[in-house]
Amino acid sequence: MPRYTKRYAKRCLVIFVMFFSWLGSVGFSELSAGDEETYKGLKIFSDVIDLIEKNYVDPVDSKDLIQKAIQGMVSSLDPHSQLLPPEAFEELQIDTRGEFGGIGIVITMQKGLLMVISPIEGTPAYKAGIRAGDVIIKVDGESTKDMMLWEAVKKMRGPKGESVSITIFREGQANPMDFTLVRDIIPIESVRHLVLQPGFGYIRITNFQENTTGDLTAALNDLEREKTPMKGLVLDLRDNPGGLLNEAVDVSDVFLEKGNIVSIKGRLEKHTKTFDAKPNRSRHEYPIVVLINGGSASASEIVAGALQDHHRAVILGTTSFGKGSVQTVESLRDGYGLKFTIARYYTPSGRSIQAQGIVPDIEVRERLIAEDTVAEGERMLKERDLKNHLDAEPFPDVSIPFPTDKEKKEKESGKEQNTENRYGPLDLKGLQTDNQVMRALEILKGYQILTEVHG
Repeated sequence: MPRYTKRYAKRCLVIFVMFFSWLGSVGFSELSAGDEETYKGLKIFSDVIDLIEKNYVDPVDSKDLIQKAIQGMVSSLDPHSQLLPPEAFEELQIDTRGEFGGIGIVITMQKGLLMVISPIEGTPAYKAGIRAGDVIIKVDGESTKDMMLWEAVKKMRGPKGESVSITIFREGQANPMDFTLVRDIIPIESVRHLVLQPGFGYIRITNFQENTTGDLTAALNDLEREKTPMKGLVLDLRDNPGGLLNEAVDVSDVFLEKGNIVSIKGRLEKHTKTFDAKPNRSRHEYPIVVLINGGSASASEIVAGALQDHHRAVILGTTSFGKGSVQTVESLRDGYGLKFTIARYYTPSGRSIQAQGIVPDIEVRERLIAEDTVAEGERMLKERDLKNHLDAEPFPDVSIPFPTDKEKKEKESGKEQNTENRYGPLDLKGLQTDNQVMRALEILKGYQILTEVHG
């Protein structure tokens, strides 16, 4: 074996020894320096690197091989654990702050396609006419095929004033469309509100970031300063993917005066904690209906579960995603990060919602569904569908179908809700066609009438 290959194999071995030693420092103490089986495995790994580097048909990047090997090891634990390259680690940190430089779109990956969920109101993408459902096929001339979601986000974000070009495919257009957008500072507005009817407020929380609780408090103050006193609130957590645990706790605490909010339990004592409510200076004692669906996950499930268990709110909608695990992110050398699961969380009554979700008190689907169409719960990807999820079951064949012809006609006739607009500006007219919001309003008004009748 060439001398440089031997040296590299030794470096690989040292890297993995250091990596496992670091894991031991955060709680995996069984992988100690004296563990013979661990070192046997590391030796096999170094042998594999040596053979591939020396004999593979094409030249290989050994650093890339090692990174993918670590990624494979971590991702085999559960779907939420992963090695974060410096770029991905940076994007994760940005996502929890209040603003960033970019073009202002919410995107997702469906069937390997980079799809726009919604442009954000007032941003470059919004002003340029980017629409929900547009498929981004190129960024600065580079194909998005096989591109990771964080890579696409990284390419579209950047300093204010710099331009980025995107090519999109839009249904109904024969040819791709090119847009050149000048980046701007994009505020991440996680809380929006309006008055549904005098005395009845609506608040939408799209994610849980650093300033969410403060924004929620400000929204409640605005609603409570209206001429008609508050009689009820609709709190919309649909399609809220989660975010910061402490913000979920604080948001729950806004509506609770005492008792447990959530408990997290891990293998280590330091990863086992309980979070309790504290008395509030401003009490919000009016009834609440919380809206959830299959896109409500993690932090939003903590809030829904706490308010449900304390009988502080009626939960309406469809069963939530079912992500009942807690992740931490640790910094590694050279800008890398490691995101991994440290605990499961439990609602005040002791329920674990992992792979089960929060079941609503009143089930109301988001759209009017004919008997011969596929039910919403059968169409939306859930935690239990993810490979290697905790308490795993066999991984089913999951697909996300595009709208059928019948669904398109329903949308055109106004029977289907425009749920994409949840990320855009609030529109009272749009909410008045949302059957879940209107059902929630009916419940609040009915409660008010009964209270007045019975004193």
